[in-house]
Amino acid sequence: MQFLKILFWFLLAFIAALFTYGNWKIIQINLWSGLIADVNLPLLLLVTFLIGLLPTYLYLGTVRWRLRQRLATCERMLADSRALAAAPAAPSVVTVETPIVVEERLA
Repeated sequence: MQFLKILFWFLLAFIAALFTYGNWKIIQINLWSGLIADVNLPLLLLVTFLIGLLPTYLYLGTVRWRLRQRLATCERMLADSRALAAAPAAPSVVTVETPIVVEERLA
């Protein structure tokens, strides 16, 4: 399985290299105040991909953080309930009442 994973990443890197080699063109981007930026097309595509990936990455990070917090809370509650169940019960005081015998004397 590790071999297939490595093969996949090498194949993906090879395709990216072919794309970069075939599209190595200078693109002019018009910025504010008449500024013009000369950027290579593969670099521009990589930057736009990473900018698009950022919100998803932040969202998934917050979801993982919330789930970790919920899991930690549940684990604490479970540990507390196990501690209460394992704790010996307080000794109950048993009072034994001795019967009082009342004798009636008949005269």
